Amino acid sequence: MATQWLLNIGHAVDHMFLLIFATAVTSIAADFGIARWEDLMPYGVAAFFFFGIGSLPAGRLGDHWGRRKMMTVFFFGMGASALLVSVTQTPLQMAGALALLGCFASIYHPVGIPMLVQKAVRPGLTIGINGLVGNLGVAVAAVTTGFLVKYLDWRMAFAIPGALCLLLGGAFALLATPEQGAPAKKKVSAPVVLPGVSVSKLLLVMTVAATSGSLLFNFSTNSNYEMLSERLRSILQDPARLGALLALTYSAASVAQLVVGHLIDRMPLKGLYLAVVSAQAALLALATMADGWVFYALQFLFMTAIFGAIPFTDAMIVRFVDDSMRSRVSGMRLAVSLGASSLAVWLIGPVVKQAGFATLLGVMTATALLSLLILSQLPATPAPKRQQAMADPAGKAA
Repeated sequence: MATQWLLNIGHAVDHMFLLIFATAVTSIAADFGIARWEDLMPYGVAAFFFFGIGSLPAGRLGDHWGRRKMMTVFFFGMGASALLVSVTQTPLQMAGALALLGCFASIYHPVGIPMLVQKAVRPGLTIGINGLVGNLGVAVAAVTTGFLVKYLDWRMAFAIPGALCLLLGGAFALLATPEQGAPAKKKVSAPVVLPGVSVSKLLLVMTVAATSGSLLFNFSTNSNYEMLSERLRSILQDPARLGALLALTYSAASVAQLVVGHLIDRMPLKGLYLAVVSAQAALLALATMADGWVFYALQFLFMTAIFGAIPFTDAMIVRFVDDSMRSRVSGMRLAVSLGASSLAVWLIGPVVKQAGFATLLGVMTATALLSLLILSQLPATPAPKRQQAMADPAGKAA
């Protein structure tokens, strides 16, 4: 039980730490003598690039060296690198420290999630709960960073969470369940085989869809604070209250992952996935024309749809990939999708500076429509109970 709690908290830590910079960027730019926050955003790109690319070696080490060991490295590395960010004095120093943070952050998804679901009876629900807690980390980043910047400064917004993460690392090292050998050394189970389903095609579509989904996640979470600030400028300007509003959005939207995780265990993946992504495209298109509280309501809804799409790729990996190699498969998928989506962080500043947030929302709408097109090629698979029956007519779980 302690291992599950700490793994879920680790997901929150992973997302929270990567978004402190985006939430505090205006204050950091002022401290570094940079006139516009948009000009500082490209210095955060390396963190997201290594967050993606680092998933490949992290996944391999998780399978061959051990997931428990890698997660211990994750907690201590995240804490130490956050403290390092807090003492940087120039944009280049910050870029380097954020890159190191991204390297350690890359460990969680290909290692922590396979560790969490390796014995799960209801993997969809387990992934949904994990996603809920992870995106509560996004909410915590918004509200705690807003308050720490207002009442202390941006450096404390990195230093205090960093120190707490080191304590979590100590708790994980002491309490996490010992691992019975590296996963790659375990006997491989018989794969799930379904008529008419090409696993290679499934993995290709999943990777491309995950890339567009990661682009949407990075576009939204790294720009939402400044976007909300602009659209509510005539109503509200207090950074702490803006952070609280965004935290409310993220907290409520995170519940979508719990709902989707529950449905994944009961419904065919393709239809459910298409419905969620269709909602993304429609809501983002409406948001391009909205302002004030109407925009906030739409932001609430499109973030619910964006968060709701997150559990699908992990659920497919659990369903079709043996545990002995899940970290490597996850690492390969994440290296492509998250590495490519780091481009979103670099684009936010230039796009907003030259064309405004309406154009950024238009780009996000087009990305959601592209996802919809890609997902139409996803092989149709039956609901989990039917799938088990097909894989094992005697009724045994595959």
